[in-house]
Amino acid sequence: MTTSQALPRWLGPASRLNLWLLRRGLRIGTQHVLSVPGRRTGLMRSTPVSLVTIDGDRYIVSGEGLAWVQNARAAGWGTLEQGHHVERVALREITPEGRGPVLRAFWHQVPHGRSFIARFFGLPADAGPDAFEAAAPRCPVFRVDDAPEHPASTGPGDSRRTKT
Repeated sequence: MTTSQALPRWLGPASRLNLWLLRRGLRIGTQHVLSVPGRRTGLMRSTPVSLVTIDGDRYIVSGEGLAWVQNARAAGWGTLEQGHHVERVALREITPEGRGPVLRAFWHQVPHGRSFIARFFGLPADAGPDAFEAAAPRCPVFRVDDAPEHPASTGPGDSRRTKT
């Protein structure tokens, strides 16, 4: 299933509204604003994401093919924002073997996001935690770690070239 088939048309405008609300300090469930540098321009690109927490470790679950996923793979870092708190983070993609427990936790911790993840992977809307865990090989998952203040690279992800 491709991303364009999986996502409803209203999602883009709703995401922009979500970003606006989140940046003004409104807490919406487990959502944060994730910004990662673009692969070609180096400009920061933002999207709302929900964090999953397991034993103090934070994770982001997504569908394959989204621009932010490709940008995160290329850059390996980004920022997480909630209200006026902005945190620089390292984004480490989890191997398919390690994703199952995170997807199971996502099902429990992010009920409002279940339908989007299910849609990406052709799961029924009422899919349970076992089905989410079984989709692990097809579902990008990033661990969110603390990151140094400045990126090591001076390429497109260089903080001097970023714009929010």
